[in-house]
Amino acid sequence: MRSLAGLPTFTSLRTRNYRLFAAGQAVSNTGTWMQRVAQDWLVLDLTHGSGTALGIATGQQFLPQLLFSLWGGMVADRYSKRAILFVTQSVMGALALILGVLAITHVVAVWQVYLLAFALGMAAVVDNPTRQTFVAEMVGHERMANAIALNSATFNLARIAGPAVAGLVISLVGTPMAFIVNAASYGAVLTSLKMMRPMELHPVERVPRAKGQLREALAYVRSRPSLALTLILVFFVATFGMNFQVTTALMSREVFHTGAGAFGLASTMFAVGALGGALLAARRSRPGMRLLLVTAGIFGLLETVTALMPSYWTFLALLVPTGLVLLMFTTASNATAQLGATPAVRGRVMGLYMLVFLGGAPLGSPLVGWVAEHYGVRMSLGAGGVISALAAVVVTVLLARHHGVPARSYLGLARSAP
Repeated sequence: MRSLAGLPTFTSLRTRNYRLFAAGQAVSNTGTWMQRVAQDWLVLDLTHGSGTALGIATGQQFLPQLLFSLWGGMVADRYSKRAILFVTQSVMGALALILGVLAITHVVAVWQVYLLAFALGMAAVVDNPTRQTFVAEMVGHERMANAIALNSATFNLARIAGPAVAGLVISLVGTPMAFIVNAASYGAVLTSLKMMRPMELHPVERVPRAKGQLREALAYVRSRPSLALTLILVFFVATFGMNFQVTTALMSREVFHTGAGAFGLASTMFAVGALGGALLAARRSRPGMRLLLVTAGIFGLLETVTALMPSYWTFLALLVPTGLVLLMFTTASNATAQLGATPAVRGRVMGLYMLVFLGGAPLGSPLVGWVAEHYGVRMSLGAGGVISALAAVVVTVLLARHHGVPARSYLGLARSAP
């Protein structure tokens, strides 16, 4: 990692604490993606291929984001972020171990998967905004956008390795071992946090407990139209377009009739594109609204075309550019939200961001599964793309009206606007 730090794309790796964090995340995220693939496959096995059950399992994992994301962001603003991550990462590792033991002993039932997915989501409510805002404390304001993009790159590098390894592990020794390996992988994150030098962090002043802090954050976002409409756009794309955990599994199994190994390959192809998108985003010091709007629109179009692919191999090929554009969009939206918020409210703003980014999954995932079950998987995937593209168009028009210019002119003005 030290040799990469000399390149502009990897400038955040010059910071020792961030290097440790990125290394730990690479290991842990690989285990997390192994578990996601294994959990999907376990649910499909337990329910004999039910798309609705798969959507419910995914939705249960993200339901806490819908209910408690703002509370999680408030916790991130009030307490030591490093200490919070020690707790949340330990809890998440323990939950993976429990699921692994249940699966190994052959007593696992689908309701237990739902319950553990919900518990994992509860830990993530606090972990997500804390981990997102901890980036600024490790690298400082100037390198924040680069570090956010590299976080996405690390996540998607693991997304490439995790599903591929999961498919191999499931084929060779069964689904339960994927959960056990994921539980062990959390040790890498805990070790990286322990090895950090606290004196080299850039902690922001903690916000004391007071009434009205959630209302304060909501008012802050409402007073900034670009930030508010960014969150609205993220909600529609994430809720209806970013359900690949459900749709890729269903396309692989129900449309193209493949096994676990091929399902892992589909997830890997999507992640290859996502990794490329994250690395491209890392080259930008500050993403503009134009990038956000254009990538959302292109993603919607690509997802719609992907749903129409006639063969498994053409489906795989389209997943690469779809993943690339989607990660450019999500990285730009994350950086826009963080850079657009002052340090005092950044945790709560990111709690709201995670609410719209992940909180729609309890609605979107079961809906996508239901549409797939009753109208076909292709219809489910394509509808998400259409909704994402329309959301990009509507948000562009609203921002253009706010600035008093035509939509086409606004895209030119927004090239470098925050």
